[in-house]
Amino acid sequence: MGGRRFDGPKKGGRDGLRVNREIRAPEVRVIDENGQMLGVFAPMEALRMAEAKGLDLIEIAPTAKPPTCKIMDYGKYKYENKKKEHAARKNQQIIVIKEIQLRPRTDQHDLDVKLKHARRFLLEGDKVKVNLRFYGREMAHQELGMRLLQRVMKALEDLALVESPPKMEGRQLFALFAPDAAKIKEYEKARAASVEEPGDTDPAP
Repeated sequence: MGGRRFDGPKKGGRDGLRVNREIRAPEVRVIDENGQMLGVFAPMEALRMAEAKGLDLIEIAPTAKPPTCKIMDYGKYKYENKKKEHAARKNQQIIVIKEIQLRPRTDQHDLDVKLKHARRFLLEGDKVKVNLRFYGREMAHQELGMRLLQRVMKALEDLALVESPPKMEGRQLFALFAPDAAKIKEYEKARAASVEEPGDTDPAP
């Protein structure tokens, strides 16, 4: 098989790896495409070995002494790395915190709307931070805000656990709720049962 022609350095791109003629170390340790250690060579000699196989020379461990290079197809290497990163991101749990804003004198209708949003967020797996801000003279009646947050805690207790209990920071009182997997499972089970329960369709005697 004829060797591939390398007319110039192939840029490592966003991954920052040195490839082919970009490799500047006086000598490099070389691993072949099968993972076998070949030994230590001058970069140009190692590159000629890669060219003879129609492959690239990639500096995979630049801080090693001497730097370690691997003979492989650079396009395939980038593709495999991209697949690994995608799999890692897929398996990574992303925690989102949704915020609900209240006032000490929030009326029942507005509170019901806010609670409906909070429950939806929890069912979707997000955490919920309930912020209650005091303005002006409201600071003299912090007990109103505390009572309101206690009502929120009661309303969400079937879906959530209180990760951070009510706490004051400056003029703001807040609490953090996290979805409770066991409670949500029971809630979903009960909701499904209520939907599936057949009505009384027997004819009247």
